[in-house]
Amino acid sequence: VAVTYDGSSKASGLKIFVNAQDATAHVVHDSLTRQINQWINGHNDFAIGARFRDRGFKDGVVDELRGYDRQLSTLEVQQLADGKSLRQALAADVQQLSPDAVALLREHYFLAVDASMKAHRTELRSARANWNKVMDETPAVSIMREQPEPRKAFLLKRGSYEDHGEEVFPDTPEFLPPFPADQPRTRLGLAKWLLAPEHPLTARVVVNRYWQLLFGQGIVRTPEDFGLQGQAPTHAELLDWLALDFRKNGWDVRRLIKQIALSSTYRQSSVVAAEVREKDPENKHYARGPSQRLSAEMVRDNVLAISGLLVNKVGGPPVKPYDLALAYTPLEVDTGSALYRRSLYTFWKRTSPAPVMITMNANKREVCRMRREITASPLQALVLLNGPQFVEAAKVLAAKLIKKHQQDEAAIANEAFRLLTSRSPTDAELEVLQLLHGEQLEHFTDHGDAAKELLAVGETPANETLKADELAAVTVLVNTIMNLDEAVRNK
Repeated sequence: VAVTYDGSSKASGLKIFVNAQDATAHVVHDSLTRQINQWINGHNDFAIGARFRDRGFKDGVVDELRGYDRQLSTLEVQQLADGKSLRQALAADVQQLSPDAVALLREHYFLAVDASMKAHRTELRSARANWNKVMDETPAVSIMREQPEPRKAFLLKRGSYEDHGEEVFPDTPEFLPPFPADQPRTRLGLAKWLLAPEHPLTARVVVNRYWQLLFGQGIVRTPEDFGLQGQAPTHAELLDWLALDFRKNGWDVRRLIKQIALSSTYRQSSVVAAEVREKDPENKHYARGPSQRLSAEMVRDNVLAISGLLVNKVGGPPVKPYDLALAYTPLEVDTGSALYRRSLYTFWKRTSPAPVMITMNANKREVCRMRREITASPLQALVLLNGPQFVEAAKVLAAKLIKKHQQDEAAIANEAFRLLTSRSPTDAELEVLQLLHGEQLEHFTDHGDAAKELLAVGETPANETLKADELAAVTVLVNTIMNLDEAVRNK
């Protein structure tokens, strides 16, 4: 086996020549394999005859393996195989050489002898190394371009790809506004048609999605289907008005959300008399305010924001928080501020997302879904009580509350409850919270190791100026409030 590799380009790969006639039973030693691995740009594997997803050269032996730092000529490769080709070619009478033999000798001269070509190869190797360095440091971005000539499309007779029927051309449904005559029938033209003032669907679909985000259900309750098989809007005139207003105000999403959130409909209490709920269990007539659990991302981000850990940096590469260490294919988590970025930036494998997100009803991404199914399960409480991100956030918030209120247990419980539920606790609720704090303080006073174990959760260190038992007790108090229905629901 002769291997040639110029060492300048990972993409250039290896050229491997095998002499199949000589299969002497000698095995390449592990030490030599390690040396070859180090030589090939630090790659940690080396295979002979391997292809993509192939097992390569299997159940065989290698008699001899040599490495070269330049391309071998054809004569040199033949010489390695039979031990005579190169010598015979060099010793032959010039007058008797065939054109093929002359070509082989010319190739050998330029590859192995000529000094100027050697200098050129050195220069080329350096240029390739510089090029690869630039390319490695440049992030790859996929782009799309229109073909110069669109590919023809046909109706397929009985679905057979080989049996073409009538040729078809890109067009839009007849019941919608006609496609602009001055626009190309490309993605750009389609985008302009979708956002045209006379187009009836785009603004309605967008408005319906944001209404669904805030109320749990859209005005059209089948966001994936606005057609004949979907549900009719519960308030068609409201949908029309919101869509028209949204479009007239420059498709301003921030303004739309503020407009809905400040409406008297949204600001209603979700607590109503039993007969009202019985008459309209799905709240189609909006006689009460929405009541739904926050999305998985909102639950996590809300806890980080309240504790002060949330990093509001915009943009950048994805990050790997604690959750991914527990995934189906565990990943090494990040450190520092990357742990506290918004959930929007969490690294996500399409079929193996963060377990916490899935537990809280985030969708997998094998398919596109317009809405999430919200469920309630004991696993969700287990995550909120024990997840490193939530325990760490509780610890940080607990330290802030102790520093602010010192030994005032009632003030600590009252502010923790207000921060997490957006209201002050009742006297009965405050009494229960203080009782919990007292029980936990007594427990951690008697079990110092348990307090240290709890405070060791997460990368953020515990405040060493505070007593460990007191900090652990308030951490449990805050973490308990995090698990209240009101702390994770939109009310």
